Amino acid sequence: MTAAVLSEGRTVADDLSIWPASTTRLPHGGLAVGGVSLAELAERFDTPAYVLDEGEVRGRCRTYRDAFPDAEVLYAAKAFLSRAMVRWVDEEGLGLDVCSAGELELAVTAGFPPERIVLHGNAKSPRDLESALRLGVGRIVIDGPSEIARIAAAVGPDGHQKVMVRVVPGVSAGGHDKIRTGTNGQKFGLSLTDGGAQHAISRILGQPQLELTGLHCHIGSQILDVKPYLVALRRMVGLMARVRDAHGVVLPELDMGGGHGIAYRPGEPALDLTALARRVRRELVRGCAAAGLAVPRLAVEPGRAIVGPAGVALYRVLAVKRSGEKVFVAVDGGMSDNPRPALYGARYAPRLVGRHSTAAQCTATVVGRHCEAGDILAADVELPSDVHPGDLLAVPVAGAYQLSMASGYNLVGRPPVIAVDEGTARLLVRRETLEDFRSRDIGG
Repeated sequence: MTAAVLSEGRTVADDLSIWPASTTRLPHGGLAVGGVSLAELAERFDTPAYVLDEGEVRGRCRTYRDAFPDAEVLYAAKAFLSRAMVRWVDEEGLGLDVCSAGELELAVTAGFPPERIVLHGNAKSPRDLESALRLGVGRIVIDGPSEIARIAAAVGPDGHQKVMVRVVPGVSAGGHDKIRTGTNGQKFGLSLTDGGAQHAISRILGQPQLELTGLHCHIGSQILDVKPYLVALRRMVGLMARVRDAHGVVLPELDMGGGHGIAYRPGEPALDLTALARRVRRELVRGCAAAGLAVPRLAVEPGRAIVGPAGVALYRVLAVKRSGEKVFVAVDGGMSDNPRPALYGARYAPRLVGRHSTAAQCTATVVGRHCEAGDILAADVELPSDVHPGDLLAVPVAGAYQLSMASGYNLVGRPPVIAVDEGTARLLVRRETLEDFRSRDIGG
């Protein structure tokens, strides 16, 4: 079969548009990221492995700060978190949003200022709240009515905690039903349409130890269009005006969440960040002027858009199997290190690296090593027809929601994370080993 062709006669294999900006071609089909050969990284650290371009992460943090100069930019830790990631985000001037005591304590013990942290979660555990109050997080986002009394009791009559209310604005947006969180009838937030958000606001304002600083909404993930954000923004400003009218309280903050979509394959669209920032700011100013409100401080929460394009996954081919018309290329990782294709049909563009092939392209499905028919990493992709065991495949845009969602399925062990920057490589997170599994299993 012929190779998939892009504009100007280029094939998919030639296109580096979705790779980190530091990516360069090497002789004999090799690629380097951050000045380091991917083939050499695979030899040094083994496979599967995840490579994270520090310069790309820092550059994307700066892009957000430049796009939203008057807003608070909070990195969404759920996309990927490590001590090094905490340090990079801190040094680039971003805040942090976390969803558990684990994420919170890792960040604070790595030196991140707790007052620049926001705690989320639809079902916060006692440990989550205890850690947040003990460490002094800047905001706790209240996600349900029961949290109001729980937080107030934990704070105590003489305590003080800043909180926000997560509002469901009734906006459908996102790349898949499982990652659309702005509509009614799902587990997150308090509904605007049934009065749940308004009732929660009234209750919070009656708790003197809780300071309601603003409203929060997050309408979904992998959103590629600006319009849903504008619709949600209008509804949030309308609610802020009703809070002012009903309670005489002008809320100073508005957090519009994240979900900014990125391209996973060449030719795919990504959310236009410049347009988003410009149009959100314009709509916020216009809406507040019409309602007679002071313009609140805006916050956004990018995660995937910062770390996703900075990551590359490396796999070694274990087997090639032809079954009828289909070609299956099996690698040494799979759904235990990247469950996204199995969970919601994510699509990737793997590439042969480390050797140059002159063979014609064929349509293949890259599958993992796990005992599940759904363990597919990339369906119907173009690879050289001479792909064989021992070959190295690299998958770009692998930084978000892969290792952070990884599991111990089949006791394979989670891969390491290697940072690259200006020609150097260093291990950030070591490979999970059989000894790790044995040491946790204390039964007999």
